[in-house]
Amino acid sequence: MREYLFMALIAAAVTYLLVPLVRRFAIRIGAAPEIRERDVHTTPTPRLGGLAMYGGLVVGLLVAGRLANTGEALSTSDGEPVVALIVAGGLITVTGFLDDWWGMDPFIKLAGQIAAAGVLVHFGLRLTYLPLPKDWGGSTSLDYTLSTIITILVVVVAINAVNFVDGLDGLAAGIVCIAAMATWAYSIYLGQNISGDRITTAAAISAVLIGACIGFLPHNFHPAKIFMGDTGAMLIGLVLASSLVTVMPVDPSVVEGINRFGVLLPLLVPAAVLVLPLIDLITAVVRRTSYGMSPFAPDRGHLHHRLMDIGHSHRRSVLIMYAWTFLFAFGIFAMSVVSVPVLAFPVVILLAIGVLVLMALPRWRGRGGAHASKGRPSSDDDDDGPPTGPMPPVRPEFEAGRRMPPYGPTQERTGTEPKSVIPLYPGRS
Repeated sequence: MREYLFMALIAAAVTYLLVPLVRRFAIRIGAAPEIRERDVHTTPTPRLGGLAMYGGLVVGLLVAGRLANTGEALSTSDGEPVVALIVAGGLITVTGFLDDWWGMDPFIKLAGQIAAAGVLVHFGLRLTYLPLPKDWGGSTSLDYTLSTIITILVVVVAINAVNFVDGLDGLAAGIVCIAAMATWAYSIYLGQNISGDRITTAAAISAVLIGACIGFLPHNFHPAKIFMGDTGAMLIGLVLASSLVTVMPVDPSVVEGINRFGVLLPLLVPAAVLVLPLIDLITAVVRRTSYGMSPFAPDRGHLHHRLMDIGHSHRRSVLIMYAWTFLFAFGIFAMSVVSVPVLAFPVVILLAIGVLVLMALPRWRGRGGAHASKGRPSSDDDDDGPPTGPMPPVRPEFEAGRRMPPYGPTQERTGTEPKSVIPLYPGRS
């Protein structure tokens, strides 16, 4: 356990120390684009934070390979996980860097994601079977071709799910950190019950990922000094998918009898870990295609946008999504550990509904009438930094009409002017 803590601290320290250097580099090369209509921040903020996260991951993985117990587990595992993650992570980081700096066609970016997933398969990080109950035909071993296709599909979906959910300060890093914690706990639980050894490849990968996310969050939590960009979102999505791929045991029979979920557990935990990003990904694709748009076309319909639109502050929206991720990921894991009956699933569903009710509270409070909010003193949560709420564009004719004095040119105007966007480069137009 101390080795896990050590490699996580190393990854966190390297990431944290690299972020200021990366931020200055991003500002120097102009990787801080102007504000877009769908953005929730109002100050141009440097991207490329994923470069620092990649540095933390590389150092953490190299240190893990040098440790006594973890190094032995990594060297004796199927494939070459350290080399696979460094090479595949480097490829996806370069892809994200070019997209954050210059912009990239979505299909070219997709090709980079597939190539990075292919690197993982080449170095042995792939699914070898599908764990299914006996009523569904039993666990199925996969040949190399089918294993490659399914592994690439899983990795690409996870990369895009994390990338889609990256829309608020600290959101993607926090969600992936919670997901990695659940994967880490689940892999240790399996290793302890199967072989009596708590050192596993999946746990080592998860520990390094946890460290990189924790090291980045102090710079990225609202108000963020730097964004991870596609550089970081795709990278941590790739590493999270790698940990989920390696967490499944080689022999499907070894998980039978551990708990009442049997062979379903290796499918339930990854699904629970990625439930929030997957929901956001699926709803975004359905929403965009139903309007005749490309699935990659950006919009303001993501879950975090809706939370802010119904009245939650920036930080509260992020914390609500943290809670939802924690509920699903650790709820399934806890049920597997204590061997509760399948009837416990409705309890988890009710808790999820409770979180949804919490999300809707600001809207209901607003419907309580003018007395509900009139004269209410503002709190720190209501104003938690620079203005980052939804800012729809103001049409010129409306702006001109709003600025006209209501009764005559001599009457003073009441109200306030809208806050302007703060430029990152004051000398530029």
